[in-house]
Amino acid sequence: MNRFEELEAFVAVVDFQGFSNAGEKLGIAKSMLSRRVSELEKRLGVQLLQRTTRRQSLTETGAEFYQRATQLLADLYEAEQLVGDSQCDLAGKIKLAVPMGLGVSQLAETIHDFLREHPDIRIEVDLNDREVDLIDENIDLAIRVGDLSDSSLIARKLADEQFAVCASPAYLEQFGHPRHPSELVEHEVLIYSNIAVGRQWFYELDGKKISPRMKYRLSANNGEFLAAVASRGQAIVGGPVAMLQKYIDSGELTAILTDFPRSEVGMYAVYPPGRLISRRVRVFSDALFAHFAKQSA
Repeated sequence: MNRFEELEAFVAVVDFQGFSNAGEKLGIAKSMLSRRVSELEKRLGVQLLQRTTRRQSLTETGAEFYQRATQLLADLYEAEQLVGDSQCDLAGKIKLAVPMGLGVSQLAETIHDFLREHPDIRIEVDLNDREVDLIDENIDLAIRVGDLSDSSLIARKLADEQFAVCASPAYLEQFGHPRHPSELVEHEVLIYSNIAVGRQWFYELDGKKISPRMKYRLSANNGEFLAAVASRGQAIVGGPVAMLQKYIDSGELTAILTDFPRSEVGMYAVYPPGRLISRRVRVFSDALFAHFAKQSA
């Protein structure tokens, strides 16, 4: 049995959470994958996977071996890729997942320039505010803002995001202008439903984190939609400055509580674990990094 095939089968079963999913991704029969993993365990003399009728999980030894196996495969792929990349231009598909508001407001020009520079590249963009599963959905690169809940992801920081709280002039005229975060309890706010209310509406006052009890009647999983609703006078909205800036510049929204700024949060390019980052994805990531570095300069 080819040792490379054994390692590839084992890593794929772990990455894709089962023999069936791994077989579909690799184009190999489930029975063949199972045989390769069994041969690997037999050769090593240890059990790597706990198998039940519904799922497979790593043993303690299997978890340690998985880390080494993924690195070995990555090193081999990278060695092959370095030889191949030196002989050809960038080509192939990049599957990118990015929040809707960020993609529309900030990435269109960068993607356009990248495609023009690399005519053999195709980019499939998933504009969606939900947190996609990079492995299950075969995503090459995703952009996420805020704390990274999955520590296994490979991440590269692109920028720091500033936040703002805004309301329309019509709303402020009708309901008044809050001067302190504690006054927000007297107002209606809009809620971004992908994040817990306490994590998006809070302030740090005198070294303490304060989350006022908010009144809201509208929530949505898209920040661009909430900003558009707020611009019509419905309620107060909070979100990344990059998304709200066009409404502020046009006068449709006014920044409030500017004496109480929120801490910046990171914006990251994240990649699936246990997979070699292809040269085309690395070069595209460099283009994104350059774009945000230029913005912050």
